[in-house]
Amino acid sequence: MYMKADAENHVTRRPDGQRRGSRLRVAAACACLGWLAAAWAPGWAWAAGTACASASADHARSTPQRDPSPDLFAPVGPRDADVQPVSFADWWNRISGLWSGGDGGEHLLRVASPVRFRLDDGIVQAVKKVQPAVMGIVNYSQVSDFFAQRTRLETQGIGTGVLILKDARYGYIVTNNHVVQDAAQVDAVLPSGKHVRAEVVGTDPYTDLAVIRVPVDPVKSVTPPVFADSDAIEVGEPAIAIGSPMGLDFANSVTAGIVSATKRIMPVQMEQGGQTVVLDYQTVIQTDAAINPGNSGGPLLDIDGRIIGINSSKIAAPSVEGMGFAIPSNQVRHIAEQIIRTGHAEHPALGVTGYSLTALPDAYWPDVPVDYGVWVQSVTSASAREAGVRANDVIVGIDKHDVRTMADLRTYLFQYHPGDVVSLRLYRGHKLMSVKVKLGAMPAVRTAMARPAMGDDEEGDTLAPWSGFGGFLG
Repeated sequence: MYMKADAENHVTRRPDGQRRGSRLRVAAACACLGWLAAAWAPGWAWAAGTACASASADHARSTPQRDPSPDLFAPVGPRDADVQPVSFADWWNRISGLWSGGDGGEHLLRVASPVRFRLDDGIVQAVKKVQPAVMGIVNYSQVSDFFAQRTRLETQGIGTGVLILKDARYGYIVTNNHVVQDAAQVDAVLPSGKHVRAEVVGTDPYTDLAVIRVPVDPVKSVTPPVFADSDAIEVGEPAIAIGSPMGLDFANSVTAGIVSATKRIMPVQMEQGGQTVVLDYQTVIQTDAAINPGNSGGPLLDIDGRIIGINSSKIAAPSVEGMGFAIPSNQVRHIAEQIIRTGHAEHPALGVTGYSLTALPDAYWPDVPVDYGVWVQSVTSASAREAGVRANDVIVGIDKHDVRTMADLRTYLFQYHPGDVVSLRLYRGHKLMSVKVKLGAMPAVRTAMARPAMGDDEEGDTLAPWSGFGGFLG
């Protein structure tokens, strides 16, 4: 095969008559650009290679092809001087065209606007807003000193509280009943470390809530945080816990997580006669924000620094992590207002015991056309019996509210007062019925040490056949 170099243009001619010099230069330039793009970022390599391939194809289309002929010296098309080189600007425009879908068109893959909100900034601001109102709560018991022949105060437990209200004389702090239970003296410990003697205004063992008060002067400059509507919170939204885990050495510790569930049923337990009994079942918020001993009574906040709950318990089994619980803010507000006004809280009683229908084993499943509601295990009050409520009924509504679980029934029921009359919608077999029941009152209970968290040797409530789903509604 015969080839020779054109001294003027340095174009290598081949028998097929195609001019190769300009293409070789374009290919070399493309290779260099591709190498540089690969060094900058993997994505640029693809773009550069694609653009250069496009440039080469355009050049090939602009070059007339010679009619196959043995004449090596026949015309082969335009000279090299007529071939326009691919500039950097052209290359950049071609890449831009690939990403925009053409010349000046819309982007095929749209890039989101920069996210200007940072979660950690929101947490920092929420904590700054609320932390001055969060206090350690010290429970002192009175013990006898045999040798000194006198009694002395000894720390029985440490929890957390949050300032929720101030008037001309006092600052009112909400905490857990089990934090101040059986206390001979209660101190509130300010963020500065100063101890202030507190007075127990009242407690409510059914919800594990208590209100204490301190003189207003030490908290005069502190702004109480506001309550959020706990019925409006959503699973997955941020949850921030502030408290004193493991004592005052770690006071005002902050942990963060999310709302794992908005309505869980957990037992409220207490000691009676040396035995642990279930006093009631409570609707709570579940969170994976770390809650440890000492966090009890502290606030659970949303990203805006509003109280969505009061931390009360956790599951402490060895195989369980990240399951803490808080009393919903709507219930906290309702109970705290009663305690501040009257020194105690009243709870309505429906007069039945029952379980969420979905929690029942198949053997107990009633013949009803629904798969939700509260199955009535037994009727315990004369008022409910006279209204026509019977065992094995399935309650599906109370007044205008639909009832799907025991948590729903308890939540709606506790919005009423003893003596109110409510309308229950229930199924008896396949028949939908409506009955009116006059609510009674939950019996008074001597405040005793509640056990809000399961210990390492406890797997759940041993007194109920389906732990966590049942309830005593009076």
